[in-house]
Amino acid sequence: MKSLLCSLDTHTHTHTHTHGFNCVSSCPQRLVAAGRRKNLEFEPLSTTALILEDRPPNLPAKSVEETQKHKLEYEEMVAGAKRRELKEAQKKKRQMKERHRQEDSISNAMVVWNNEILPHWDTTKGTRRVRELWWQGLPPSVRGRVWSLAIGNELNITPELYEIFLSRAKEKWRSYSETSSVNDSESASLADRESSLDLIKLDISRTFPALFIFQKGGPYHDLLHSVLGAYTCYRPDIGYVQGMSFIAAVLILNLEEAEAFITFANLLNKPCQMAFFRVDHELMLKYFAAFEVFFEENLPRLFNHFQTNSLTPDLYLIDWIFTLYSKSLPLDVACRVWDIFCRDGEESLFRTGLGILRLYEDILLQMDFIHIAQFLTRLPEDLQPHTLFTAMANTHMISKNRRWAQVFSALMKDGIKEMDKNNSPALRS
Repeated sequence: MKSLLCSLDTHTHTHTHTHGFNCVSSCPQRLVAAGRRKNLEFEPLSTTALILEDRPPNLPAKSVEETQKHKLEYEEMVAGAKRRELKEAQKKKRQMKERHRQEDSISNAMVVWNNEILPHWDTTKGTRRVRELWWQGLPPSVRGRVWSLAIGNELNITPELYEIFLSRAKEKWRSYSETSSVNDSESASLADRESSLDLIKLDISRTFPALFIFQKGGPYHDLLHSVLGAYTCYRPDIGYVQGMSFIAAVLILNLEEAEAFITFANLLNKPCQMAFFRVDHELMLKYFAAFEVFFEENLPRLFNHFQTNSLTPDLYLIDWIFTLYSKSLPLDVACRVWDIFCRDGEESLFRTGLGILRLYEDILLQMDFIHIAQFLTRLPEDLQPHTLFTAMANTHMISKNRRWAQVFSALMKDGIKEMDKNNSPALRS
């Protein structure tokens, strides 16, 4: 190692002389210049320091004015570098402080959830304190448990029932691969089921691709395939619908396999999800009409801009609702949205949508139809949870003294055609 360092020094000395520059470490006559700078707190490791050096003997010496000018330039360079270094250090310090604050907050919240809330779930879940803690975000270690409790198990699915449907799914997969010929009546049904299986495989490959954990060969590929396959056997009337893979994947990241399936099946059984996954057009239109009531109430300028550009809710809400925002939002933000969905139900999904529109209102007002649609399909990766939740907090889900449930109920009761057009801007044409 010592001989290598010596050869490097020799090379440096020769190289710099060849190019007419003299490095401080290479030439004894430069020790004086080095002494002039030894008290500096910051020394840039670049050739900017060369402006302080005297010229080689074979060139005219610097004038006093030039020497002074170079000294001032160098000092400004050093001062600028120190300012940048200080600014970066302060930024890192703030980030570290915030990270420690978040870690402490999560740690404290985890103790509260584990010791005070979860053991007394039925009596504490609706209290103001718990709802406020919920809004701040669930600690990752309890998130899956809280989701599972909040969504419930009205379908009374057991882990044993999951194993039964999983076995049926695996048997069908084997029979599909082994079957070479079937009669015509069976062929159509088989083709439908096979296309559903093909769609599952295709969707799994496109589920959180940046994580590389659900794709073939990844640690959660088979698990996601199992949950989705078992569901198609459990609910053959619905089968597999694009977008389900994202919902199942988020649950798998937070729950054990059987519990993920139980929560998945119960979540999809909720009225809003069932309307969308069954593609109940009439019911979906009522959801869109209710959404637009609150859209116009909260963001009238953007609402009019969307109307002018013929941008209807189905162009962006369908993707958001089908995947519960897990495809369009960064995963950590999507999990926070799920927290509130589990707390407030379907209303929160539309409040989240309005929060997104509020957050990016100024940008969207400058866009045309195509760019708005593209932007809302894949939201910025740097979107932070606190900015979205601030926008959501400023979104009021009250229209003419009626809350979401009342507005939607009126639409359900009266029907879209009979609904007062003043209360249903989606119907104006």
